[in-house]
Order: sequence, then structure tokens, then C-alpha cells
Amino acid sequence: MVRAGTRRLSPGTGAAASICGCYTLAHPGFSHELPVSVAPDELPALNDVDAQIRRQSLALSASELHGSLCGWLAGGSTLKPDWLSRLLLDDSLPAPDPGSPFDRLAHGTAAQIGDRDFAFELLLPESDASLAERSGALFDWCRGFVGAFGLAAGAQPPLSEEGQEALADLARLAAAQAQDEGDDSDEEALVEIEEFVRVAALLLHGDCALAARDRQRLN
Repeated sequence: MVRAGTRRLSPGTGAAASICGCYTLAHPGFSHELPVSVAPDELPALNDVDAQIRRQSLALSASELHGSLCGWLAGGSTLKPDWLSRLLLDDSLPAPDPGSPFDRLAHGTAAQIGDRDFAFELLLPESDASLAERSGALFDWCRGFVGAFGLAAGAQPPLSEEGQEALADLARLAAAQAQDEGDDSDEEALVEIEEFVRVAALLLHGDCALAARDRQRLN
């Protein structure tokens, strides 16, 4: 079972919509259709990112780190060599080595979230992991995204009405708790929620990062 606050996330279109709202990508150039030919930069394996997190004794999961990086970029920050220390607010952290899991995570994420063919993906456990592990990782991802987005975009980001709804939905998911038990209906609900999270992240990136770049070009 998957819970957001005290409310169970049930399956079906009404389920995910009741938690995440109904919104579309409003920024010009985005498409909901993912062409078969799209070959985005790949993210490193979740286990490889987890291993580097353990080596550096960081207090977060691979999914939360990816969510944080996505929120940081969606909020308008740019990818620089010291992104890790800036993102985690720890000046003692060194810049990731070229080719390391963290380095590949950063460049793959930046390429995917800026891809106009909607090739963006979340770094989450595979489908054969338990429901509790997958839902917990998704909620970790949302916690990372919401925190880093606020850090990058500030207290009053220039969001559309849909963007405001999307951010509120992600904040609700960030506060959710995963339960050990579940059934097919919970599996279906989780798949729907993952897709809503993906669309919400791209919408917020369009509102803040892409819109800001468009304004700079016009000026």
C-alpha cells in the first residue's frame, strides 16, 4: 500500500489525478509523444550511484540525489564542476571525477531534462524491486526535488498556475510514506504517480529554467 499523508493512493485515472492534479507541459517545444528514435544520454545505474554515495558517506539515497539535481536544474541553476557541494550545501565536497557515477549522473540529467523530445527519466529501482522500495525511492526523489528546487528558484519562483499545482503535488508526495504491503491496484497507482512526477518536473523546468533563458534571449 502506498500512502500520501493519511490518504491511500488508489489506482485508475482518478487516483493519480487526485494526488497530482491534471496538468500539461505548457512550455513551447515540449511534446508528450516520445519518438522511437530518441536516444538520450543514459543515467548511470542506481547501484553505481548508491556505491559512490556510500564511499563519500553522504546521508541520502541515489534517488534523492537525482531528485535534488533535477530540482536544482529545474529551478534555474546551471551545471558547474562544483555542483555537488553547492547542491548539498557542503563546501568540503570535491567536484566529481570525470567519468564517475556522479559525473555521469550530472551530465545525463542535464541532457535529459533539457531534451525537447520528452526523454527525461527518474533514477528509481527497477520494476522487480518491492513496492515498498520503489514507492519509498519515489518519495525520496520528490523530497530531493522540492528542497533543491526551492534552493535554486527562491521563495517566489515565476510559476504558471499549472506549475504551482505541480509543485504542491510534489510537496505532498515528498511527505508520503511507503507501506510494506500492497496489491496490483497499488502497483498500478505507483506507475501512474511516477509518470505524473516526471511530467511535473518537466513542467517546473519549463516554467523556471527554460522561460528564464527565453527572456534572456529576448533581452
